Amino acid sequence: MGTPGTPGLTGLRRFVKRPDGPPPAAPAGALDVDPVPGPGTGQNQDAAAEAEHCEMCAEVLTNRHGHLVDTEKRSLACACRACYLLFTHEGAAGGRYRAVPERVCHDPERPLTGEDWNELQIPVAMAFFFFNSALGRVVAGYPSPGGTTECELDLAAWDRLAAVYPLLAEMAPDVEAVFVNRKENEVFLIPVDMCYSLVGELRLLWQGFDGGAEVRAALAKFLEGLRKRAVAAEREH
Repeated sequence: MGTPGTPGLTGLRRFVKRPDGPPPAAPAGALDVDPVPGPGTGQNQDAAAEAEHCEMCAEVLTNRHGHLVDTEKRSLACACRACYLLFTHEGAAGGRYRAVPERVCHDPERPLTGEDWNELQIPVAMAFFFFNSALGRVVAGYPSPGGTTECELDLAAWDRLAAVYPLLAEMAPDVEAVFVNRKENEVFLIPVDMCYSLVGELRLLWQGFDGGAEVRAALAKFLEGLRKRAVAAEREH
C-alpha cells in the first residue's frame, strides 16, 4: 500500500480482468500485480494467458491454489500445492516468501465498539488492516473506484485496541489482514489476497459516488462468504 490518501490499482490478475487502457500507478508500498493481456494480443497469447502456472516451478495450476507474498518485491504470486507448503514454515527462503494462510476467523464475543472504531479515525465504514514488514507498521486501506485507498492510521490507537481485542494482534505480517465491517459490527481475520481480490472486483463494478447496486451486491456476497467460512478464534485462558 502507498502513501496516506493515495488511490492505487490493486487486485489479483487471477480474479479480475482490467478494463482497456493503461492502469493508474500503484502506491509505493502496495502489493504489485501483473496486468492481464488485453484484447488484440493474438489467439496463442490469449490461450497461454488462460493457463495459469506456478510462479515457482511452472506447473499448471488448478482454479484452487495457494498464494505467496514476495516481501522484497511486495508482490503476490500463485503457487502449486507443493511449492506453497515449502513456504508455510517460518524463515523459509530467508523469509522472503510467505505462504498466505487460508483461515478466516472472528471473535463474536468481542465486537469492536463504535467508540473504538472512531479512535482509529477511518473515514469509511469498511476497511482492512495488515502489517507491512517493509514499512515496519500496520497500514489501513479501503476499496475505492481507483483501487485501494490508504488512509493514515493512528498507530498508538491501533496498539491500544490490539491489546484489548486479541484478534487484531493475531494477524501474521504481510499475509493476513483484519477486515472490519462497521455497518454490521463485524471483525474478521482473513487472508490478505482476499482483500486484493475484493478491491479489484469492486473497482471494475464501481459506478457513481457510492459504487452503485453492483458494488453493494458484491460486498454482500463477500461478507456472506466470510460469515460462512469464519470460525471462532481460539482464546487463551
